[in-house]
Amino acid sequence: MKFKNLFWIFTVITLWSCSKVEYEIVNVATPEIMSKTEFRNSVEVLSPQNIEEAGKIYTYNNYIFVNDEFKGVHIIDNTNPEAPSAIAYLKIPGNIDISIKNNYLYADSSIDLLVFDISNINGIQPVERLEDVFSVYDYQIPLEAQEVNFNNFDSNTQVIVGWTVTQERREINTDNDFMTLETGGDLANSDVGTGGSLARFQIVDNYLYTVGSNEMSIFNIANLAQPVLENTQYAGWSIEAMFQADGYLYLGSTNGMYIYSLENAASPEYVSEFTHWEGCDPVVVDGDYAYLTLRGGNLCGQQESVLEVIDISNKSYPVRVAFYSLDNPYGLGIKDNLLFVCDGTSGLKVYDKTNPLEIELLAQYQDIKSKDVIPLENVLIMIGDGILYQYEYIDNGVNLISTYTL
Repeated sequence: MKFKNLFWIFTVITLWSCSKVEYEIVNVATPEIMSKTEFRNSVEVLSPQNIEEAGKIYTYNNYIFVNDEFKGVHIIDNTNPEAPSAIAYLKIPGNIDISIKNNYLYADSSIDLLVFDISNINGIQPVERLEDVFSVYDYQIPLEAQEVNFNNFDSNTQVIVGWTVTQERREINTDNDFMTLETGGDLANSDVGTGGSLARFQIVDNYLYTVGSNEMSIFNIANLAQPVLENTQYAGWSIEAMFQADGYLYLGSTNGMYIYSLENAASPEYVSEFTHWEGCDPVVVDGDYAYLTLRGGNLCGQQESVLEVIDISNKSYPVRVAFYSLDNPYGLGIKDNLLFVCDGTSGLKVYDKTNPLEIELLAQYQDIKSKDVIPLENVLIMIGDGILYQYEYIDNGVNLISTYTL
């Protein structure tokens, strides 16, 4: 009898062991959803507000525009760079980028393109909305998310306006409803504003060019108040930024740089691409050379962080001609023979690029965190860690004019 009981106990243990299920803890992102009607009715022009998460910067005339990531645009009067002051806030849910021409401001709002008349900066008016011209949800998925649960999200009637990330204990390799994530300006036109090297919007003559992760949208803005979506085309893989110079668009991606000709402005033509290891990659161009910063580590890639110099004299065959080690770079900018590089926690670095094959470090401004720069004619504007910095140019460097906490 005792033997029989032991036999059954052994059998139960064996069956349990064979059918044992393994679990893991996963960061799951669930979208916060709003109806398209409510979403489109939530755009407002408000008095100055606190900035929650400073994103990209843009300048136009005496004003600085600071994106509050996925929430809107803060407008700062910079008539006196020593004492900038906030004057208005455009509440635009889902906003990432803007561009301005002749007092018309173009802004993305997740799926839509909005147009504002800013000719009276104290009485800004929304004048147009082009609906369902963008698909940008992938930009907003939190970096820490390993999987996404879209639940019953209906893209025809709803918009994703945020994310909630929770940790869930789940069976390994089971079928479910989750999606697993793979991780791994032209300054001559005074009527057009200037963005930083992280911009995805560029205005060239009568066209506004925008890029998403793999798609380019081309808007005809001959009638500034009523843009027309003229073309949408494949742009490349994992596009992060766009720069325009001398009749070409340069798209920085996580694994290279794509060059497009604007000979046919309504339908940019692919010319070539330069491929490098995976890394976060803004780009600026000056003459026959393109300058790319590659940030390695974490989700940006496994390689080192560097500054690359690409010879683009032959647009069909771009060639890397030099590279320099950096710490954790973000944006960069050019003025004359000076190259400004935002090296993250290592601060702002200023190089002499007179000889692009042997650039020389002139100065490094540490104890600040830098993200992106806009080199204007008389002032260098930089943003980093919730602070707006302004510098005047001096021999072999810059001198701080003011700081403004965003």
